Amino acid sequence: MHVIADICVIPMGVGASVSEYVTVAHRILKEANLNAQLHAYGTNVEGDFEAVMAALKRVHEELHRMGVPRISTSIRLGTRIDKPQRMADKVRAVEERLAGDGSPS
Repeated sequence: MHVIADICVIPMGVGASVSEYVTVAHRILKEANLNAQLHAYGTNVEGDFEAVMAALKRVHEELHRMGVPRISTSIRLGTRIDKPQRMADKVRAVEERLAGDGSPS
């Protein structure tokens, strides 16, 4: 099953700057051949449900291996079976409305 997820991994106990850990997490998601798009407070990820969850597990394992004592992760998941949909489809639909008059079709 295809899933679109918004994931925010928060390494705790490592200080105020976490960019080192975010970089590692993002690389793991990309190495898993997932479509991962970094944003200011997390990462949008799409792919096979099981692959996304397995990659997230690897993120936790690697950050703990790096010495992160605690990790808090927030996940929002979306699946649908009525039609195939990608992250780009969702963004394009809103951008098209913004370019037009904004009214529903």
